[in-house]
Amino acid sequence: MKKEVQILLSAFSFYTRFPVYKWVEHDREHLHLSTKYLPVVGWVVGGLSATIFVLTNFILSDFVAIVFSLITSVLITGAFHEDGLADTCDGFGGGWTQEKILHIMKDSRVGAYGVISLILMFTLKVSVLLEAYAQISGLQILLFTISGHTVSRFTASTFLFTHSYARVKGDSKVRLVTKKSGASILLLASVFTLIPLLGLSYFSNNYFLVLSLIPVFGIKYFLGKYFNKWIGGYTGDCLGATQQITELAFYISVIMIWKFI
Repeated sequence: MKKEVQILLSAFSFYTRFPVYKWVEHDREHLHLSTKYLPVVGWVVGGLSATIFVLTNFILSDFVAIVFSLITSVLITGAFHEDGLADTCDGFGGGWTQEKILHIMKDSRVGAYGVISLILMFTLKVSVLLEAYAQISGLQILLFTISGHTVSRFTASTFLFTHSYARVKGDSKVRLVTKKSGASILLLASVFTLIPLLGLSYFSNNYFLVLSLIPVFGIKYFLGKYFNKWIGGYTGDCLGATQQITELAFYISVIMIWKFI
């Protein structure tokens, strides 16, 4: 039990800015195993973001409340995934060889492709959440947001099971968690992922919402082929980009299912 708590804390230590460092025993194996609790991190980040939306929406417009909820998620994670999206767009947008792409992605500076990707991503998120939150309320908002954060994190983590790490040298902190994941880790992570999604389906009275996983993993499949083609695998930045893209894809898919099914 103590080991599992340490593994869970390792997940929050690595993927968020929560101050859990003094309780965490720094162990490479714990960091690798913490992948199974990545959806739980999504529960917390999504749950707090949705809570901020609900609370601020009592006195502010939907638009402003959504912006505050997005700020909350960015502050909790330290823009961990957004940074990955920006670096990935810079790398693949400005590089034409594996070496050049990886070099650009490693650069801490943000270029035009990265800035544009973040602007478009946040604009789309605000627009999509505005449309979604207009149709639901209360517990549904909470489960919808948690599901988006959870499904997208799980989807990104499946790269550790299906693809190889692209950087040959261990020059990235994400290298610590890139060992091939076992089936038991992915199975437990999938259970944590499905819980809020099934809850959303139940309280929305629409069990077709599980179909939203099809386009999400379809996008992951094509991203994986693209990453393999250009850099021979994935990097930590690729995982961040995948999380951001599939989170948005999940929201859009659910809205479409609500409308047409």
